[in-house]
Amino acid sequence: MGSVTTIIWCLAYILGLLATAHPWGGWMLLIGAMGIGLTIRRVWRGAPKFPVWLVAGAIAFAATFYFQARIPYPAANDISRLVTSESSSLNVLVEGRVNSLPRLTRSQKAQFWLEAKRIAPIGEGKPLSGKLYVTVPPDQAKDLHPGQIVGVDGALYLPKPATNPGGFDFKNYLQQEGSFAGLRGTQVSVLKPSTGWGWWQVQQRIVRSQLLGAGTPEGALISSMVLGSKAVDLPFDIKDTFVRVGLAHALAASGFQTSLILGVVLALTRRWSERVQFLAGTISLVSFVGLAGLQPAVLRAAIMGFGGLVALLLGRKVKPLGSMLVTATLLLVINPQWIFNLGFQLSFLATMGLLITVPPLTKKLDWLPSAIAPLIAVPIAAYGWTLPLQLGAFGVLSPYSIPANILTSPFISLISLGGMASALASLLWSPAGSALAWLLKYPTQGLIAIVHGFAQLPGNGFAVGTISVLTVIGLYVLLGLVTVHPFWQRRWWIALMLGIVVTLIPLIAGANLTQVNVLATDRDPVMVIRDRGRVVIVNSNDEKTVQFTLLPFLQKMGVNQIHLAIAMNATAPMDGWQALVEKIPIKTLVASSNLPPSHNTPSKILPFNQGVQLGTMQVRLLQAKPGLVAQMTLGKQTWLWLGNLNFNQQEALLQTTIPPAQVMLWSSASLSPKLIEKVRPKTAIATGKGVNPETIAYLKQQNISLYQTQQDGGIQWTPTSGFDTTLDSNAPSL
Repeated sequence: MGSVTTIIWCLAYILGLLATAHPWGGWMLLIGAMGIGLTIRRVWRGAPKFPVWLVAGAIAFAATFYFQARIPYPAANDISRLVTSESSSLNVLVEGRVNSLPRLTRSQKAQFWLEAKRIAPIGEGKPLSGKLYVTVPPDQAKDLHPGQIVGVDGALYLPKPATNPGGFDFKNYLQQEGSFAGLRGTQVSVLKPSTGWGWWQVQQRIVRSQLLGAGTPEGALISSMVLGSKAVDLPFDIKDTFVRVGLAHALAASGFQTSLILGVVLALTRRWSERVQFLAGTISLVSFVGLAGLQPAVLRAAIMGFGGLVALLLGRKVKPLGSMLVTATLLLVINPQWIFNLGFQLSFLATMGLLITVPPLTKKLDWLPSAIAPLIAVPIAAYGWTLPLQLGAFGVLSPYSIPANILTSPFISLISLGGMASALASLLWSPAGSALAWLLKYPTQGLIAIVHGFAQLPGNGFAVGTISVLTVIGLYVLLGLVTVHPFWQRRWWIALMLGIVVTLIPLIAGANLTQVNVLATDRDPVMVIRDRGRVVIVNSNDEKTVQFTLLPFLQKMGVNQIHLAIAMNATAPMDGWQALVEKIPIKTLVASSNLPPSHNTPSKILPFNQGVQLGTMQVRLLQAKPGLVAQMTLGKQTWLWLGNLNFNQQEALLQTTIPPAQVMLWSSASLSPKLIEKVRPKTAIATGKGVNPETIAYLKQQNISLYQTQQDGGIQWTPTSGFDTTLDSNAPSL
């Protein structure tokens, strides 16, 4: 089998997995491969013959079925099958085996994986199976580690899909991990201690030694750069800052660490035979994978490194691109679900950039000293090849990423090498590992200071909005042409301008967009209104809602400034607004109380006792007590905000002047029929946790469309398309 045939078949398999995103993707690839096989020899005389292309089409077609067959599903006795609306409010005791070290979440809970074995009182204590996503208070997870048999008191729940546009799909995340239920634990009791040895013991010894020597957060950062961020609880403010300036790769165990490990091992064993070098390199790679975990990026780097060792043993040269393609195919045979794993995709794209873009780019920089040119070429290539995918996933541009990578590269190399030496020393004698970590404390502080400095620069983390899949593909086509085609290499600036234009399409489209989003939240409702480039936020008092729902939504919508913010809840604290203004500047805030001063304090703070107008949008306060009632007008569309008024308060509202509205939004369980008759809405939006069946029946009788954010997810309205929902229940429930 020739190398060209191998490449075609590997690409066919990968494309077949990607084609599962389209209902007829497999058939399209099969027909396309046959068409290529019949016509390609007219333009490429040396092309493989028709049977090769036919087999490629069959491989792609079979890959779509293989992908479906490997999708995880709960077993017949999986614990998730016991979760019902009644059981979710019932306190249960789940017994099982701990599968991971606890990690701190953003909600300041300790999270670990539990292999469930038994549950009471439901299920009558019968044996069962299933992997549970468990969260408990941090003090309850202090001494937990893999292998222990524990009992966890708490409440079971089923994970939710993304409930808002661009939101985090918790259900899909758990499914990729082979889990289908979660447990909110309150107390953990160890029933049986673990026996035997595990990689976690080595991890903990290294982390403790480095924390003792360098302190916090420097020690945690050193451990993260050596073992990966999953091995240590790195403070989220540091993690977010690194991600914001485009240095997330420094916190992930992957190719850089693998290259350093193999480089050091081969240098130390260069006097011995190839067999000794192969054996030493293999042991080091296996140890690294064991410590860092079976992550896609780690496995990719380790397999490619092992391929290099095999080539060394056999005395052959390695073809890096071919090796990378075979590695990707092998990993995707092991787990085809990784094809849609962002870490897997970014790892291979960054490697692609290093392999095919760094050499020609280094030649372009031959006027620089030979030691400096690669320091510039490597971050440019890696950033360029990962940027389109990042824009498709997050919609954020890091304009200072390349200079940040160039300036921090010496620090990252020094800390990584020193951290590995510290890790090895800590396994032999813990104080020696701590001493070496202490020597790295000041370089680590310097790295943190540089990263924080870039994070404070204006325009950093600029939100352009998420781009479409077709746009992502188009950007990669341009990258490929500039890399390999002489015509485009001479006219690289044209490709650059085209790339900038298509990247800014979401911002350009948003400048002429009129749209209202009612976000699905667990607490107070939140509205985001976009009117021809102006952005209005209504109600954002809760800090967790801002952190986990509102900010990700605004980022993916390409919002970099809020023109008007309205705090509807006059009695709630301003924590949510404070968290929001620290990330995105607010020009005008309408609230009953002021925010604490900060560098992003709103330029204007107005009391909510009069009407506010911004462009075509108008907000008018109708009632302040006992609950706030407001009218919002956007063009010809009028919204009535009732908040959490109970039935009696709604009845009392009838004594005031309540104008008609096309849309009524409320958070309580019931609506007064008399109030509905007076307002005469065409659409009702419930943001509470449940709607009274009598209210649902009355709305249906009056032919009023009802949307519920708890069932339908986020609600979106545009003048052209009307109302739409995030979840599958797109039709209004009547």
